[in-house]
Amino acid sequence: MRLEKLETFVMGNPPPRHGGRYFIFVRLTTECGITGVGEIYNATFGPDICCAMARDMFDRQFAGTDPANIELLFRRAYGAGFTHRPDVSVMGVFSGLEMACWDILGKAADKPVHALLGGRVHDRLRSYSYIYPADGDVYPDPDAPNVYNDAEMAAEVAAKMVDQGFNALKFDPAGPYSIFDGHQPRREDITRSVAFCREIRRAVGDRADLLFGTHGQFTVSGAKRMARALEPYDPLWFEEPMPPESPADMAAVAAFTSIPVAAGERLCTKYEFARVLEAGAASILQMNLGRVGGLLEAKKIAGMAETRQAQIAPHLYCGPVVAAANIQLAACSPNFLILESIGTFDGPYMAGVKGRIEWEDGYVIPSTAPGLGLELDDAAIAANPWTGTDLHLGMTETHVTH
Repeated sequence: MRLEKLETFVMGNPPPRHGGRYFIFVRLTTECGITGVGEIYNATFGPDICCAMARDMFDRQFAGTDPANIELLFRRAYGAGFTHRPDVSVMGVFSGLEMACWDILGKAADKPVHALLGGRVHDRLRSYSYIYPADGDVYPDPDAPNVYNDAEMAAEVAAKMVDQGFNALKFDPAGPYSIFDGHQPRREDITRSVAFCREIRRAVGDRADLLFGTHGQFTVSGAKRMARALEPYDPLWFEEPMPPESPADMAAVAAFTSIPVAAGERLCTKYEFARVLEAGAASILQMNLGRVGGLLEAKKIAGMAETRQAQIAPHLYCGPVVAAANIQLAACSPNFLILESIGTFDGPYMAGVKGRIEWEDGYVIPSTAPGLGLELDDAAIAANPWTGTDLHLGMTETHVTH
């Protein structure tokens, strides 16, 4: 087989926009007509720029090659232009193309991707979701009571989610995050965070784990203050308590608290994750398959984590093709802990693809279809163009002050 063609697609995520403002999909086609789909999680540049990057990388590194040469393709992309260092934009583009190669290989072998990466060791995958507003709007009026700032409202939705089948829930009430982080949590941020843990724990009891998220916004001492306040409620994790630049500093937080530290959504390649493991900065690794460097790189990271008694919890704040890749990795990783889902993987979130992700009573059932198990729906993607100018994610550009 030889890779012949690349197609790129930018889809505006339909309301309620769970998973981000837009999704960047790719499709590779071989000379013999086998297609593979992938998704780029690149939040640094606009989606049209990311598509141009993908076309450039395909023309330089992928065109005319055998899609089975994953190692060679990775080294070409990683070293292109005399770089040889983790680059989140390069790896985001590479990740989308790489998972499309795995989709092709699975289809050619008539096997799901997890069967090509060592074989399935989990028949079902525990999942969690964010506590989203009951009316579905992921961007509610920040000045009005909502599940992001009102603990009682969040607890009410949490109880309904547990009744629906979820046994783990994520929320991040720790206050604003900015381009100037880390900062000290404001007293109101700690008070609100404690209230969320208290009210949600009261609403769900021991039927669900609480996953406390932040966006890397605190200093070491600030993260310690927050962790100390949350410990009585025994969260399953304290997510990315400080910016990811310094694993040694994050390790100081991990050593301070009994709450497991989870991190990794902003990291790429085995090299960045190796530093996290070596420092003892996190015991739960949250690689995102659309950014980390693809499926094979993520499998290597999972293997590295095994040697340190660390677990993986694939991160998802993007579209359903990355979700499908996350599932394939989780299914074949012995140290898998839990999988991020966008709700129950239904509704508008799945509009751009054909196929389904099976969610049942809090668990995802890994697909046995060849490849990743999803195909792009070209008509639906064309019907939902992205017309905005914002990036996939944003941060406030002012200091968070007391």
